[in-house]
Amino acid sequence: MTEINENALAKMREVVPESQIHYLTKAVSRDDKNKLGCEQKNGRNVSADGIFCGGYHPKSFHVAYWGHADLTARLLEADPEWNWEPLSVDDRGLPAFDQNGGLWMRLTVGGVTRLGYGDSQGKTGPNAIKEAIGDGLRNAAMRFGAGLELWSKSDLRSTQETDDAREWLVEAQAAADVPAIREIWQQARAAGADVDTLDKITILAQERMEGGA
Repeated sequence: MTEINENALAKMREVVPESQIHYLTKAVSRDDKNKLGCEQKNGRNVSADGIFCGGYHPKSFHVAYWGHADLTARLLEADPEWNWEPLSVDDRGLPAFDQNGGLWMRLTVGGVTRLGYGDSQGKTGPNAIKEAIGDGLRNAAMRFGAGLELWSKSDLRSTQETDDAREWLVEAQAAADVPAIREIWQQARAAGADVDTLDKITILAQERMEGGA
């Protein structure tokens, strides 16, 4: 029986340092040309969620992530002999990807093995494979408690965005006429609604116009 290294597992659960947290930006609107430095002085003209990444982009939400290099450093600190392996291999002995382009893997740290799943969001080519592996390692490492606080914040933000989107769509569906729907679109955009929600409200307006309302 493999001996479990409790110190390694404790190291995996340590909070990610602020200096290692990076942000991907998700633009509120595709046609927003008002790009500014994402700093406190520009406030919500750039940030829709009160996070300031220091980058240069239009009004956006920010999705926190932990980089592959920093995660690898954490794994090495926890257990220099950490290892990952694919759950299955193809006839060439290479990692086998599933029908969705995703990769199941086993991550072993401190004598404990847990599963993870990674994908490259539909991309192809060598870089897509590396992205799937990195995504799988982050997913498996979360099962050890690594970066769990980042995933929790992301899940909470996603839930809030879903609830907000549902409210805007319900209001648009109940609107009396096309001008009212357009006004709701403007309000939703000003409040930081995501692109998909704005597109759905636009479609509702178009359908109402075609119906003669």
